Amino acid sequence: MADASDTPSGRDYRETVFLPETPFPMRGGLPQKEPAIIEAWGDLYSDLRKQRQAESAPLYVLHDGPPYANGDIHIGHALNKTLKDFVVRSRFLLGNDVDYVPGWDCHGLPIEWKIEERYRAQGKRKDEVSKAEFRQACREYAAGWIDVQRDQFKRLGVLGDWDHRYATMDFTTEAAIVAEFHKFKNSGQLYRGSKPVMWSPVERTALADAEIEYHDHVSPTVWVKFPVTGATDDHPDELLAFRHATPSVVIWTTTPWTIPANRAISYGPEIAYGLYEVTAMETGLEFEPWAKPGDRLIVADKLAEEVFKVAKIATWTRVDDLNPSGLECAHPLAELSAGYGFSVPLLAGDHVTDDAGTGFVHTAPGHGADDFEVWKAHGHHEVPDTVDPDGAYYDHVPLFAGLKVLETEGKKTGKFGPANPAVIDKLIEAGALLARGRMEHSYPHSWRSKAPIIFRNTPQWFIRMDAPLDDDGTLRERALEAIDRTAFHPEAGRNRIRSMVEGRPDWLISRQRAWGTPLAMFVDKQTGQPLIDSEVDARITAAVAEGGADAWFTRPDADFLGAHDPARYEKIEDILDVWFDSGCTHAFTLEARDPAHGYTGDRPSHWPADLYLEGSDQHRGWFQSNLLEGAGTRGRAPYDAVLTHGFTQDENGEKMSKSRGNTTDPAVVIKESGADILRLWVALVDYAEDQRIGKQILQTTVDAYRKLRNTVRYLLGALVGFDEAERLPLDQMPPLETFILHRLWELDRDVRKAYAEYRFQDVVRPVLEFCSNDLSALYFDIRKDSLYCDRPDAIRRRAARTVMHEVFMRLTAWLAPLTPFTMEEAWGTRYPDGGSNCARVIPETPAEWRNVAEAARWAGVQTVLEVVNESLEAARREKAIGGALDAWPVVTGPASAFVSFEGLDAAEVFRTSGAELIVGGEAVTVEVRLADHPKCARSWRRVPDVGSDPDYPELSARDADAVRWWDAQHS
Repeated sequence: MADASDTPSGRDYRETVFLPETPFPMRGGLPQKEPAIIEAWGDLYSDLRKQRQAESAPLYVLHDGPPYANGDIHIGHALNKTLKDFVVRSRFLLGNDVDYVPGWDCHGLPIEWKIEERYRAQGKRKDEVSKAEFRQACREYAAGWIDVQRDQFKRLGVLGDWDHRYATMDFTTEAAIVAEFHKFKNSGQLYRGSKPVMWSPVERTALADAEIEYHDHVSPTVWVKFPVTGATDDHPDELLAFRHATPSVVIWTTTPWTIPANRAISYGPEIAYGLYEVTAMETGLEFEPWAKPGDRLIVADKLAEEVFKVAKIATWTRVDDLNPSGLECAHPLAELSAGYGFSVPLLAGDHVTDDAGTGFVHTAPGHGADDFEVWKAHGHHEVPDTVDPDGAYYDHVPLFAGLKVLETEGKKTGKFGPANPAVIDKLIEAGALLARGRMEHSYPHSWRSKAPIIFRNTPQWFIRMDAPLDDDGTLRERALEAIDRTAFHPEAGRNRIRSMVEGRPDWLISRQRAWGTPLAMFVDKQTGQPLIDSEVDARITAAVAEGGADAWFTRPDADFLGAHDPARYEKIEDILDVWFDSGCTHAFTLEARDPAHGYTGDRPSHWPADLYLEGSDQHRGWFQSNLLEGAGTRGRAPYDAVLTHGFTQDENGEKMSKSRGNTTDPAVVIKESGADILRLWVALVDYAEDQRIGKQILQTTVDAYRKLRNTVRYLLGALVGFDEAERLPLDQMPPLETFILHRLWELDRDVRKAYAEYRFQDVVRPVLEFCSNDLSALYFDIRKDSLYCDRPDAIRRRAARTVMHEVFMRLTAWLAPLTPFTMEEAWGTRYPDGGSNCARVIPETPAEWRNVAEAARWAGVQTVLEVVNESLEAARREKAIGGALDAWPVVTGPASAFVSFEGLDAAEVFRTSGAELIVGGEAVTVEVRLADHPKCARSWRRVPDVGSDPDYPELSARDADAVRWWDAQHS
């Protein structure tokens, strides 16, 4: 706009221009503003629940999967809790009463280790501290981190019932978990079994499938000869007579340390085997191979050449076919110790293949699930114990007593110990080694300690997956039926958890640690069966509710057993798998507050939950433990829907690691940019897949945020002073406003649906496009002249402000769950006494706003507008014009191209001083001519009516009318 020096009259018309004014700043300043907004919210979550309950709103329940109370939150926590907050806030926005109680997992090894480290630093061993003192230290440690994480989650803007959070270590919670455990005990689904389980020597406890992760590992590999000692008459004379040499069955294994535990060899009934004789060895070797000409070896035909190659056998003869059935062998270490003097039978096993190895599987029933099953299937019941809880051979193991499979102390903790090399040395000494090597393969590790695990035979407590229940179904069948009834977001989650449940073994629930909820039961020493007595159970749960799990360990057995003789019963002091703990959270967090179960308080919930939301790894973890616990005790899953998200990687798609320095700390992002930036990043990514984050990606997020903020800021400035008296009815709206209202109708439909289906990306991305394309690049640009220069009561200006009001009301609602701080600031700027923006529901959008014809019209207009804009930009670059208002474009094209312009002012659409549309030709072309008219001193338009009003000779007629109005108002 021109100042006084540019006008002959010397008047400065800038004061008459209705420029946008707002205290809402361009720069967010989020790190400083957000804490103040959080403080102003107070207990916003409770306020929202009370408001919705007063409105009799339908109840929606999101159940929180508990993070572990150990350390500051990381970017994965931030992603997870932000997604949950999107759900909570969007359901409030859609008009629901929302139940969301944040919780924490508190028991388990990581906290135990931290406390052990603390005692070691004080020069104390764990066993020098009473269990009660140790458990109290664990409890205090977890409580401290709950407080820290709660504050960090609140800083993210996460709404929830923080004052009534749950924790698996609370006394009443431990009592509820014990009660759930008793349900399995009393229903007959619980049993004690001795079988190989995944065992962590470092942690001295059994582990479940959900606690295992796989990492590449280099293992020693050995090919071992088991001399044949006997056979049935089904075998050839060459084998039975032993005329040339005793033949040996060859096995291959990557766990040499399990050879002392060998009791059998498994073979595949459908595999073709042969008896081979070595005729010559390779020459020129730097070492002497262990095989010799004349040796007779039994291997699978398909693998013979591969075996002979690693053994450095140059030539060989296939003597005959060989059926392994009925063969018996000597243990390869029998010559070194009488302790290995037992016979080793060959047993048929369906798990044996000829894909790798030798076609025979060394079978140690105490150290492998398949080994155990085939051993039992052939009528063998006694399973040898060879390795103790520390991963060392028991004293009764010949040749190797005390040697460790895994190191459990010192700097080498988690590394393989001397067991493997010692066994290999003894096999060489016994002449039983055929070959050895090394192999990199995927090996199971504890997800907590990151140390390798072993399979070890121990007595443990299990929940049966396949025992018939009251309804004649099994726990596995109930769980699979529940999966079929559950909605999955994304749908692929269904097949993932289904495959895991279909193939999972019985649920191993016992652990040999101190910090956890006990398997609080007694076992009859005579029968080995758990005591089933409701009065005993009631006394146990009451004691735990009063004094926590410590009561089980410290109070006399007689306090619980009543009339039962304590001498007859064994008190179980194992603790429950932490997955069982968290698998029970639905019982004490949801069901306990379900009015259907008698709850009458002001924080009602319902069971089952509407939604569980966690990372995709929880298909084998929390989703599954809740599924099994709910199906086992209540016949169904405790949820109706499951949403899973992927994992956060760095900008290069690589796993984050503190040691690599490629992590993104949410606290740093919040401190530098604000929580709304982090939240907007979450909204923009496809959470169902693995997502990436880093400085460049966050900068892109900041750019997107700036577009949203500037849009809201422009609306705030343009709407100053707007009230209902200024509102223009729909039937008086110009075509452009009619189109924008249609776009609001479309977006409102899509946003509601996207929120209902948890597609947050499909909220923010269309809204961003609307702000950039429909508003900034089209609507705001076209209506800028009217907003600034039309007199306030002009129809066109009233229409624009009416529509901008509707845009503001919806943008601040739609974006409230995603960027709540910024939308709260915007709402409070316009309505300082309007309450919290978070308490709103999406305004109802009239069906009359839908106008497909107007949408089609503006699609055609924008096609021509794009061509005109390109021509104007080219003219600016060539300095033919200074700006669009200097231009008077002549646009030529087919009649069909201009149908959409009927009833429109083309110059207004093009943002030029004038325009001509000429029908002709097959394509739209533009000639950019100069606007050959005087320049209005107020609006800078070059139009023919400049000077038409003698009172304002420097102004166009429209501007003269507006200034006359302004002068009258200020006279």
